[in-house]
Amino acid sequence: MNDLVAIKEKRKNRCLACGETIQRGRRKYCSTDCRQRLRNKLDLRTGLVQALNAQYATFYFSELLIIMDMIPFSSREIYSFSFPRSRGKKPADDFSRMADHLGEIWWAEQRRTNKKYLASKFLLERAVRNTSSVSCVKPYEVRTPSIQKKSLQHLNLDSGQLNRGDPQQVIRNAYRRQVKIHHPDLGGDADMFRKIQTAYESLTLWAKNPTFVKRRGFPDKWFYDGNTNKWLQPISL
Repeated sequence: MNDLVAIKEKRKNRCLACGETIQRGRRKYCSTDCRQRLRNKLDLRTGLVQALNAQYATFYFSELLIIMDMIPFSSREIYSFSFPRSRGKKPADDFSRMADHLGEIWWAEQRRTNKKYLASKFLLERAVRNTSSVSCVKPYEVRTPSIQKKSLQHLNLDSGQLNRGDPQQVIRNAYRRQVKIHHPDLGGDADMFRKIQTAYESLTLWAKNPTFVKRRGFPDKWFYDGNTNKWLQPISL
């Protein structure tokens, strides 16, 4: 989990869809439209990862490259495809260019051999064999408390803190810290204090019978699940 937190800290000021700097709060994207644009581009090219029989795949980018790693159902190796970033273009556009390029290679080989599996093999042979652990592509499973995010925000908590230690004690300590800041008798705002009180009551009730939603993926990469044929956005820790 320490590795995941380090990744989160490293990427927290960058939009996970375009890489632009984010100035405000805990947002992961500069806008909903930006996030949806990349999701749409990825979803339009699921045919490529299906053709390569991908069990899992990830998509991420740097200032210079976009990268798609995958593990086929029939393999334990990671195959990596990378493509240079285009000046002035978003990662979503660069992904479309890479997918179109790889698709053209696949179709040309399929027409030549009249065999889909040979076309897929031909394309995978042009990928870089990544020697990293399969955990780089095989997803983490993260437990997220099944509670409203606003309740966590009002107590200045994140979901990861409720996964560690006694949740009742974590909630109680967070509540006490916020009371010292926002209690009206100490000069705080009455409306904000009411929200803190409501959040504390809601979280205390949850802590008596804590339930979690399990999600699979990565905090800094888009994730493809071959079992559902869907791309999923980065998960929150």
